[in-house]
Amino acid sequence: AIDGSLKRLKTDYVDLYQLHWPDRNSNFFGKLGYVHDADEDFTPIEESLEALDGLVKAGKVRHIGLSNENPWGLMKFLELAEKKGWPRVVSVQNPYSLLTRQYEVGMAECSIREDAGLLAYSPLGGGALSGKYLGGARPEGTRVTKWPQYFGRYLTENGIKSTEAYVKLAKDNGLDPSQMALAYINSRPFLTSNIIGATSMEQLKLNVGSAKITLSEDVLSEIENIHQTWPYPCP
Repeated sequence: AIDGSLKRLKTDYVDLYQLHWPDRNSNFFGKLGYVHDADEDFTPIEESLEALDGLVKAGKVRHIGLSNENPWGLMKFLELAEKKGWPRVVSVQNPYSLLTRQYEVGMAECSIREDAGLLAYSPLGGGALSGKYLGGARPEGTRVTKWPQYFGRYLTENGIKSTEAYVKLAKDNGLDPSQMALAYINSRPFLTSNIIGATSMEQLKLNVGSAKITLSEDVLSEIENIHQTWPYPCP
């Protein structure tokens, strides 16, 4: 896979190479009720990390990361890296937004203490936090209309209610809703990078402009109040 990627990218190495999913059975996207299968057949983490170590030693990869991972998985990778002298995980790419704050429960502490920061994906909840889907609107060409099976999770009843509250909060304080949502993520101490997405130059300018915004204590307090009213609305 890495050789194919390097060929298509026309380069000799990649700076960061991440595993997209844990190979084992685990809970994703807020799923509750973990059911353990002692007989599950999956690739051992040790085997995966040893393969990644080979890519680093071959000069094809400089750093490694994980995605859609949980505290047990991250800490297991770090434990094996220390024990075997293999490369340490430097990043975790998980969903994180005002609508999906599950990362704060266990992963945030791991990221800070182990210097393996979050690369937040879907920071606008598939565009929901811009407010463009409120009132039943479904703009043509948007993610929700193209891939409802993936992004419909942000349009639950509680998701819509909390989005309405966040959009109102932003507008009441003279902020663009998207920029407020992104600025909140930027302020988190466990963050390494905020993965923005844009389909127009206007969206790109708004997203990049969020880096210059510092939210007031009043706005941050109101964000927490909204979250207390609708906690984790879009798992």
